[in-house]
Amino acid sequence: MNPEIAWPRNDYSRVPFWLHHDAAIYELEMERIFRGPAWSYLCLEAEIPNAGDFRTTWVGDTPVIVSRDKDGALHAFVNRCSHRGAMIVRSLRGNAERLVCLYHRWCYSSSGELTGLPFRKGLKGEGGMPQDFDMHAVSPRKLKLASCHGMLFGSFSDRAEPLEAYLGEFGTGIIKRFLSRPIRILGYSRQRIHGNWKLYAENLRDTYHASLLHEFFVTYGVDRATQKGGVKMDGRHRHNMNHAYASTDTQEDATAAYAGTAARLDRMQLRDRKLLEFKNEYSDGMNLAAPVFFPNALLIQINNSLATRQIRPQGVGAHEVFQTVFGYADDDAAMTRHRLISANLVGPAGLVSMEDGEAIEAVQKATRSTREGCAVIEMGGRGEVRDLAHRVTETPIRGFWSYWAELMGVEPAGAIR
Repeated sequence: MNPEIAWPRNDYSRVPFWLHHDAAIYELEMERIFRGPAWSYLCLEAEIPNAGDFRTTWVGDTPVIVSRDKDGALHAFVNRCSHRGAMIVRSLRGNAERLVCLYHRWCYSSSGELTGLPFRKGLKGEGGMPQDFDMHAVSPRKLKLASCHGMLFGSFSDRAEPLEAYLGEFGTGIIKRFLSRPIRILGYSRQRIHGNWKLYAENLRDTYHASLLHEFFVTYGVDRATQKGGVKMDGRHRHNMNHAYASTDTQEDATAAYAGTAARLDRMQLRDRKLLEFKNEYSDGMNLAAPVFFPNALLIQINNSLATRQIRPQGVGAHEVFQTVFGYADDDAAMTRHRLISANLVGPAGLVSMEDGEAIEAVQKATRSTREGCAVIEMGGRGEVRDLAHRVTETPIRGFWSYWAELMGVEPAGAIR
């Protein structure tokens, strides 16, 4: 049964606030999106290069293990013991011949098959499992697994279209841009935000806020609305990318444009400006590229800082942002250090990421009590959802809600996709 949503407009330029607070909506999202036909980002192949390697991750609020078996094949399966439901693996990553649940020592292969359990035949002729107990039948649920240039995605649904079609030419092309060279994992960070997961998904598609909320960006010219850039989307408008080019505006352009915004371009001064250095390493010359893949993934370049981010819902009112920072295998020591210095822009203690969390929590708190209010999503225009050669827009947010509504079965009459 589909929930009743009174969409004020069929182009998703008005989105009811209560959708971020309703527990029934959240449960339906887990069923129809994260366990439905969408492809969710899991991890990078570079994190599990060897036989026996594993990496724990999440699809929605379902824990998942991604592993490489002794023959090098990749597998993904639910990180939940078939016996009493404990997590099989609790560490982030590692290497093991077998995966053993701590509770009762049930053992699993790296392909996700239950291979053994203590006292299966009992002791001294007493106890044990029934003779017809089938270990294969109770093995953890498997996911469909596919790779795009070493970025691994999983889906629980047999109805999921091929990953390449799901990502589209836009998605596969931009992933190749980031991952055309062998990569090296540099580290991880986690940020817990007390707000609905969709607010972060919106935030990643919201180019309007970037140089207004993040005063550091506009002060130092890392990301300004006055720079050359734009937004691009796949044909279905479920995935998008905000992008920009450094040094395509002047300080005078920025000062004039932001004069009425209360932004102070002279508030901060860095004593050490190495953080701001940008060494162009892509043929397109972009210093900012932030492709977002429905429902849970972001690839991001800010100058020379490179990372993936994964959205992990944790109930209707909270989510975690898990970030994997990487560089390239052929980076020299100086470039690796520069990437790590640049990474101070992002993460839970970064110079900009804290502000996103604060803004999202402010929305969650202020909208909790209303069933009538709606977000106004009109920056960039109403009606058709389309690519734009500028970034003063929220159009990709409407694209997100369009595909969300389709998967949830709650599209308004005459829905604009």
